[in-house]
Amino acid sequence: MITAYQYKLRPTKQQAIKIDRWLSMLCSQYNYLLADRFDWFERNRSPVNACPLVCHLPELRDNPDYYSQKKTLPSLKKTHPWYAEIYSQVLQDVVKRVKVAMTRFLKGDSNGKRSGRPRFKQRSRYRTFLYPQIKNDCLQNNLINLPMLGKVKVILHRPIPDGFKIKTVSITKKSTGYYATLSLEDATVPTIKPDFNPESITGIDVGLKEFLTTAQNETVAIPQYYRKAQKRLKVIQKRVSRRKKGSNRRLKAIKSLGKQHKKVADKRKDFHYKTANSLLKKYDVIAYENLNVKGLARTNKAKSIYDAGWSNFLSILQTKAENAGLLTVAVSAYNTSQNCSACGLKVPKELSERWHTCGCGCSLDRDHNAAINIMNRGAGQPLLKASAIRCLENHGNQSVHN
Repeated sequence: MITAYQYKLRPTKQQAIKIDRWLSMLCSQYNYLLADRFDWFERNRSPVNACPLVCHLPELRDNPDYYSQKKTLPSLKKTHPWYAEIYSQVLQDVVKRVKVAMTRFLKGDSNGKRSGRPRFKQRSRYRTFLYPQIKNDCLQNNLINLPMLGKVKVILHRPIPDGFKIKTVSITKKSTGYYATLSLEDATVPTIKPDFNPESITGIDVGLKEFLTTAQNETVAIPQYYRKAQKRLKVIQKRVSRRKKGSNRRLKAIKSLGKQHKKVADKRKDFHYKTANSLLKKYDVIAYENLNVKGLARTNKAKSIYDAGWSNFLSILQTKAENAGLLTVAVSAYNTSQNCSACGLKVPKELSERWHTCGCGCSLDRDHNAAINIMNRGAGQPLLKASAIRCLENHGNQSVHN
C-alpha cells in the first residue's frame, strides 16, 4: 500500500532562498528541454518526398528522448556551473517530467486518453521538485535531512506509521509556505476485516440541495465554502487586476489571493474527511453512483458542482474504506432518480420536481428514493455477494470452534 503524508517545513532564510533558486533553475531547464522537443518536431515533421524541388534541408538529428536529454545534464553543469548546486536526481526528474508530458500529448495515458500540447511553465507556476530516492532515516525528530539542502525543520503533526518506508520526498512552495510530501510504502495489503457485516449497507445520493442523502434518509447539509467566500475573493481579485503587472504590489496581492483560495480548499477537504469518517463509523458497505462529474460540470451548475467537490469526496471515501477494511461499491447512475424504489417502475420527473410519488403508493423525497435505488443496486453486486458468503462461512467456522 502506498500513501502520502504532507508536513509543513520551517526552512531558514538561507534554505528558503536556495529552494526558490532551485525552482527557478529547474523551471528554466524544463522549458529548455520542452523547447528542444518541439524544435525537433518543427524541423522534421515534413517528409522528404513532400519537400519542394529546391529547398534547404536542415541537418537531421535523432529525436530527443528521455535518455538523450538525460545525457546532456553533465555538460549542462560544465557550461552552467550554477546547476551543479542542484542535487543530481532532482535535476534528472525534470527530464522525466518532460517525457511524461510529451507521452501524454502524443500517445495518451494508460487509458489512451491524450492531453493537450504541453505548455511552457511560468516561474510562478513551477512550484515543486522531487527527490526520487531518499534514505529511510531522513526524518529524525523534527528535522528532515534533504540532500544538498541540509537539515530542514519540519512540523511533525503526526508520526510515520510503523512498518512504512519513505520512498520519495517532494518539496512544494505554496502561498502559505513550504511543504514536504512524503510518499510512504507498506508491504502489507489492506483486506476486508473478518467481522465485516455485509448487511450494514447504505446508499448515498450526492446532490446540490443536500450534499448527500443516505438510504436511511439521513442528510448532510452542503457547506458551499466557495460561494460563501466569493465576496472576499472578488475584492482580492479586483486588487490583483488593478495593480501593475510585474510589480511587487501585484505579487503581494496574488499571494493574498492564493492564501484565500487555499483556505477554501482546506475547509472543503476537512469537511470531506469528516463526512467520510462519520459514514464509515455507521456502515460497513457504502454504495455510490459512478458519476461523470466532468460531463455534469459542463452545465450551468458547474460552479456549484465544483464547489461541492463530489469527485474528491468519493476518492477520500474509497481510500478511508480500504484502510478500515470496509467496502465501497460503485453502481450505475442510470435512472436512479426516475425509478421507484418500491416497485421499480419508471416515474419520469423534471429536475425541479423534488418529490417522488408513484402509483404503488410510494411517496418520499426524490434524493431519498435515489439513495434507496443505489443501495439496492449495490447489494446486488457480485463483489458484495461474494464477501457476504465469505463472512458467513467465517462466522460458521467460528461457531464450530466455539
